[in-house]
Amino acid sequence: MAALAMEGVVSKAIADAGGFGADIGRQIFVYNHLQTNRVIYSLSRSLQNTRAMKQVEFFGKKTVPSALRKDLWTPLCVLSFPNQLQGLNAYQKLREFKHLHAVSYPLDVITNEKGKYAGKLLPRKMRGKKLMDQKANSIADMAAVLAIQARPPTPEELERAERMVKGPPSKRNRPKPRKGEGSHQTAEVFEFRGKMDGVSIWWANTLDAEYAETWPQEVQHGPLLVNRRTAVWPPPEDLLLGGPVSPEEVGIEEGEPALAEGNKATA
Repeated sequence: MAALAMEGVVSKAIADAGGFGADIGRQIFVYNHLQTNRVIYSLSRSLQNTRAMKQVEFFGKKTVPSALRKDLWTPLCVLSFPNQLQGLNAYQKLREFKHLHAVSYPLDVITNEKGKYAGKLLPRKMRGKKLMDQKANSIADMAAVLAIQARPPTPEELERAERMVKGPPSKRNRPKPRKGEGSHQTAEVFEFRGKMDGVSIWWANTLDAEYAETWPQEVQHGPLLVNRRTAVWPPPEDLLLGGPVSPEEVGIEEGEPALAEGNKATA
């Protein structure tokens, strides 16, 4: 049962994905632009132009195309979750972090570091190119979101969620909730916190996992097959039977990103 505080997130996510299936949100498909390194998060296996364009930020003249060219977008990875609520929570936070990177970035990112123009802003085209390169930040965001979910909720977070369910004092004189709905649902918002069993990431290039400094130890990593710029999902049976590769299987120390078995020698 979806928690009351997440009902809006669930309905909006289903609308963003085109309303396909009640299980929407268990997978997040991450796409990467081959030329600019932009990143788009999708709840459906293929990109849908109208919804995906909402994630293409404006960084200056000619940085927003009139439409997506699907031949320039390729799968970066797929995040898989054991339940819908956990996946939608991760999707919401990834979208928020992505927007934050687009509107609030340190000036040194777009500042010349060397030469006679050191300390001055980069030219417009260079600024746009720098800001559109979202790949490293997005992978670090994935690790950060999973790290948040791997921690049990604090009493302060539970109290804040309780207030979200009840609403502000001026709006509490509203119709009583249906039977089964109430403040006890606050705990259901965090029912997945601290429980990372079944969470996995499937990478088109497993070395991309190294963009993040650390990953939660419980999260498993595996190789993703790509066919015609689209992720092959669910994974083939030979990969599915073995499951994603755990850190112990490849000798990765705690806190380091795990790599698929086939890439262990090249890491």
